[in-house]
Amino acid sequence: MKKYIYFNLICLISLSMMITSCNDDDYSIPTAGTQLQNDCIKRSLGPNVVGLNIEFAYAMALNENEGNIVSAQVEASIAGASGTYLEHRSYYTDNSGLDVGVVVGSPSVTTGTKTEVTFVKDTCAATLRYYYYIPEEASGKEVSFKFSATDSNGNTISYNMGPYTISKMEIKRDIVLSDNENMYLSIADLATMNADAATSNPSKVDLVYLYRSYSSVNFAHALVSPANSEYLTDITLPSEVNNNSPLWKVEDLQDRQLSDLQYGIYVDDVDFTDMDFTNAPNYAINIKAETGIWVETADKTYRAYIFVNSVDATTKSMTISIKRYKMK
Repeated sequence: MKKYIYFNLICLISLSMMITSCNDDDYSIPTAGTQLQNDCIKRSLGPNVVGLNIEFAYAMALNENEGNIVSAQVEASIAGASGTYLEHRSYYTDNSGLDVGVVVGSPSVTTGTKTEVTFVKDTCAATLRYYYYIPEEASGKEVSFKFSATDSNGNTISYNMGPYTISKMEIKRDIVLSDNENMYLSIADLATMNADAATSNPSKVDLVYLYRSYSSVNFAHALVSPANSEYLTDITLPSEVNNNSPLWKVEDLQDRQLSDLQYGIYVDDVDFTDMDFTNAPNYAINIKAETGIWVETADKTYRAYIFVNSVDATTKSMTISIKRYKMK
């Protein structure tokens, strides 16, 4: 097992050399030096959003005849949220292409900005994964990381990563809207409301969800601004629920962080600031799964991208996930 881990670590540490080699000469994995070495890659993709994680793979190795690794740690410039940890398992890829974890240390301990693993196995090479859960206080800021490892000879080596910009966006997944029940959507609260809650908070109702089946028009699932006078004629809205929120319906924008699908598309901060709602309608009808809706609140405080995860004609419901950006 140690042999496989060591081989994979040498491959990772030499990755930059492989990428920059553009000639046709035969390539061979370089022989490990006698000193402690390290390397790091960022595994996660897309915008860095509060509540999600940034994932790294930190590799460290020294010649197997020169000692062993005793500890590894990561220090973040801003303390991570609860759930931040450094794996105590080292990963290698088996012959089937699967990641296999081997315990090499005790579970990590986080104190303030530092997260550390103490090794309990005699190993000269390891790749530990680090998961930094982005805290609210990092929103709109930059965060950097210092990875370091110490061997049994007292040598310490480090590797700096970043800085990485943390998005100002907020994200909320799997919000369920249902016709005649939790049919009112608040972008400010990133939540649904029933009629009683909407009556108590009329200014927070940005959109109304409804499902209708007509023989003359493809209506089905819809999101409509309360001020719309065309599509809400059979609904008695709570008093003072009258916001006029412009919105655009879009196809083929399956944001990966909202859809959790195979798509490699990401909605980022700049997409909100560049969006133009001039002449936008205040309704979207015949909404299908895996489509999206851009919306701006009537007071222009927020812009949001709503991804439709699923629709259900039987239950007259729709499950959505939202990215929200505060404009002012």
